[in-house]
Amino acid sequence: MSDFQGMEDLLQDFLVEATDLLSGVDNKLVDLEKTPGDRGLLNEIFRGFHTIKGGAGFLNAHELVALCHLTENLFDKLRNGEMNVTPVLMDVILDATAIVRDMFGALERGMQPSAADAGVMSRLRSALAGELSAAKESVAAPAAPVARAVPSAPAAPVGSEPDWVALHQAVTGVVPSAPQAVPEPAAARSANDGEVAEVVNAAFGRRAADRPGASAPTGRRDAEKGRDNSIRVDTSRLDQVLNLSGEIGLTKNRLTSLRADILAGKSDSDTLHALDAAVSQLDLLVSDLQNAVMKTRMQPIGRLFQKYPRIARDLARNLGKDVELALVGEETEIDKTMIEDLSDPIIHLIRNAVDHGVETPDERMAQGKSGKSVVRLEARQEGDHIVIMVADDGRGMNAERLRAKALERGLITDEEANTLDERASLNLVFLPGFSTAATVSDVSGRGVGMDVVKTNIQKLNGSIEIRSVQGKGTTFVISLPLTLAILPVLLVRLAEQHFAVPLSMVREILPIQQEDIQEVGGRATMVVRGEVMPVLPLARLLGWPQKNHPQYGVLMQSAESSFILAIDNFAGREDAVIKSLDDFRPKGVAGVTTLSNGQIVLILDMKELLGSMGDTRGVSRSSLLGNVARAA
Repeated sequence: MSDFQGMEDLLQDFLVEATDLLSGVDNKLVDLEKTPGDRGLLNEIFRGFHTIKGGAGFLNAHELVALCHLTENLFDKLRNGEMNVTPVLMDVILDATAIVRDMFGALERGMQPSAADAGVMSRLRSALAGELSAAKESVAAPAAPVARAVPSAPAAPVGSEPDWVALHQAVTGVVPSAPQAVPEPAAARSANDGEVAEVVNAAFGRRAADRPGASAPTGRRDAEKGRDNSIRVDTSRLDQVLNLSGEIGLTKNRLTSLRADILAGKSDSDTLHALDAAVSQLDLLVSDLQNAVMKTRMQPIGRLFQKYPRIARDLARNLGKDVELALVGEETEIDKTMIEDLSDPIIHLIRNAVDHGVETPDERMAQGKSGKSVVRLEARQEGDHIVIMVADDGRGMNAERLRAKALERGLITDEEANTLDERASLNLVFLPGFSTAATVSDVSGRGVGMDVVKTNIQKLNGSIEIRSVQGKGTTFVISLPLTLAILPVLLVRLAEQHFAVPLSMVREILPIQQEDIQEVGGRATMVVRGEVMPVLPLARLLGWPQKNHPQYGVLMQSAESSFILAIDNFAGREDAVIKSLDDFRPKGVAGVTTLSNGQIVLILDMKELLGSMGDTRGVSRSSLLGNVARAA
């Protein structure tokens, strides 16, 4: 029987609140290391652990209670001035918060958390006793947090038989009746269990059925497949949705009444005017309702940013660097469904900035820079797009070195290398298998990180751009649509088929006259306000034959280039409700939408279509004009 039976709602509320609390604690710990005398931070962190401990007690998560209790006592001493904040102490505390997060994962799976790592508990007790420095000398490096499902058994010496008794105890939690020779780690765990029992019994009591690592039948979170499907919505936004729904209901009643009048033969000018006004009102209300519903999906990106200061701090400390992660624009709102998909790409970019981008303090001071590096993570809204930037003030990127490395790894040919400009050379870092690292480490060197970044960003219908100046630093700029649910599009027509292109790329629509088409370098071009732009027929992008002279050109602009998309005609603007194609996704198609007349229209992924053409973009003037040119 589940230990959480009858407490499922309490468990969910605890996980939501405690996860936010823990993320805040992680950030405050990083700030505390910079300002160790800040009593306000110390009090806030103390209250965070105290609150988590209290909620865990109601859930009978006794191992979590014991860990938070030790950490709470440590911060009580810090805020009372009995101890000082040191880097070694911060390592231990951050290890403890990592284990707390692992325990949250066990709770999400419907399991009681297993006992905390004996080494971390031992160092926490040493810190409370003022003996942390001595304990640290026996540890080569800070213990890395690992996922724990059951208490770990002591490792058997190579070539010896496994300790079956210890393994059985670890899995079942049952202590053998016969006395056994227990290795030191198990002895430490036994002492830990005694302390756990003392703390828990004094505060909350323990049930006979409670056992560390005991699994419970999974509940509703099992179907979520690791993704948090819940969302917090401001009540004012829900009130707005409710009010708009009521207004739409009133307008519907008005339309129903007018319909009855018209069917009864009443079709005078006043009735028709009232009908037109009601339809206009309904259109306005539906648009407002659509925007209001979309706002309920929007969440501050700061909830995503909260985890990165800890990641940057730990990596910088391991690499011997002094790095500060500055967060800007945490209040910027983004679609909830995009936040989770952005997590891994941003982690890769921050790790890349700390590992490859910034220099060591000695290198920076030798170049006349400050010993402390600053990595800036910024988010802002620009029109209907969200822009996220990861910038460092490090060594910058060398385009020549990137080309040489790509050649060395066989990712490009000599001919391709000679044709690459600086921007294209910087984009080589996104190639699968590309890496400038001399050796493979647990952070970098395998050539998969930046490839993953670009792939995941493109899945979100976004783009990524690199800006770098040697000696000054590198900036990665991610551009994303505000939401993945609704996309403003321009409907274009090729022959009798309609297609949708993202309106964010459209700058203007131009008529295409035969005399305006010039050929430069074997490719059809048009001059727009003194700028020569290539003309790319939509038929060529889709692999269709060019049968007719295109009548219109859509001036489109992306981060990489500007061009004119030649089409037969256009049918106006639409706010497309995107339907994804999960099982079958043709190349160059981002999704589908349905028009008001029921017609299904493909939404084109212009970046993918352009990328598929490679260096062969463009057509000759005669190919573009088709039959018209041949007739002339």
